[in-house]
Amino acid sequence: MKTFLVAELSANHGHRLETALETVRAAAAAGADAIKIQTYTADTLTIDCDDEHFRIGHGTLWDGQTLYRLYQAAYTPWEWHEALRDEARACGLVFFSTPFDPTAVDFLETLGVPIYKIASFELVDLPLVEYTASKGKPMILSTGLASLDDIGAAVAACRRVGNEDITLLKCTSSYPAPLDEANLRTLPDLAARFGTRVGLSDHTMGPVAPLAAVALGATVVEKHFILDRAVGGPDASFSMLPAEFAEMARLVRDLEKTLGEVRYDVTPAAAGNVFFRRSLFVTADMQAGEAFTKANLRSIRPGNGLPPVHLPALLGRRAARDLRRGTPLAWDMIAPED
Repeated sequence: MKTFLVAELSANHGHRLETALETVRAAAAAGADAIKIQTYTADTLTIDCDDEHFRIGHGTLWDGQTLYRLYQAAYTPWEWHEALRDEARACGLVFFSTPFDPTAVDFLETLGVPIYKIASFELVDLPLVEYTASKGKPMILSTGLASLDDIGAAVAACRRVGNEDITLLKCTSSYPAPLDEANLRTLPDLAARFGTRVGLSDHTMGPVAPLAAVALGATVVEKHFILDRAVGGPDASFSMLPAEFAEMARLVRDLEKTLGEVRYDVTPAAAGNVFFRRSLFVTADMQAGEAFTKANLRSIRPGNGLPPVHLPALLGRRAARDLRRGTPLAWDMIAPED
């Protein structure tokens, strides 16, 4: 199954529409399958308040700011959405978004988005999850910070409205995230516990975590994407450059080839090397009626004779005719037993 590679635009546009459009084009050139944006305003996410409840701390990239000012700086203007959608479609990309409240869902419905993603921090907003899922589109749920109960409740909210098209993304909600906190062995466990597809929303640096995730069954990989980290913005420091995304995409596609399918037969590329298998050969000239021994019958390369498994039973049997050294043994060369 082809991994769905998502380039997350997020705030990586510096509030310039042309930068956002150029980013869409660069994502397509880098091998993305989709471009994802975020649909909110500062007022739909929080309130403009500067008391201790709304000031960011806790050792994040954004310490010292208020939530309202952060989201003012980070949001993607809603009036850009249609232009971004059209550019994505022109580039052959799927365009979809993360809504952060019901008004965002209603707006995105007017644009005909084919997929919805719920962000890690919104996973506990079950009314939002249920309302979004009720639109009948595939749901991608990010699980950063979520407990098993949180994940179960969100999946149940989707299923309550008849939506079974669910992908759970393993996510470490740290920016950037350390590799030793990725815990990607969780992926197959998520799939088994909840009966969904799984993927990775990745904030680590580089392609290692996405490659490991695909090897463990991820069907979706999402990475923040930026034209140039010099663009700046809240997410710039942990976003992939076009060349980095392209290398990740190349490696993922190569990895998919290596995963292949469950099969035990010899592949076409390997078929010629059957020649190098071992088999039974006459290794000394023999006369008709002479007994096979370890001196004149051996398991050697190439693989043109009888399988080596028959060697013990054939020792002591007799040659049906004269045999030359280097003859691959066949059943008609063995005399019937008395």
